Amino acid sequence: MKKNLGKFDRLIRGLAGSSILILMATEKISGQANFFLGIIALVLLFTSVTSFCPCYVKLNINTSSKNPEENKD
Repeated sequence: MKKNLGKFDRLIRGLAGSSILILMATEKISGQANFFLGIIALVLLFTSVTSFCPCYVKLNINTSSKNPEENKD
């Protein structure tokens, strides 16, 4: 997998995913929204940790550094 998320993108995704999980833990979100937002939170956190977003590949978007050699695993 080639990294396609930059630092700022990863930070925003991490904060959004964490915020959703905190709202779920404090029971501010409940019912069916709890299930769907939980899935979204996990996806956001996973993409943040791995620096890879499959949607970005399909849309040909890359927010990582400009040097392509740094993006190889």
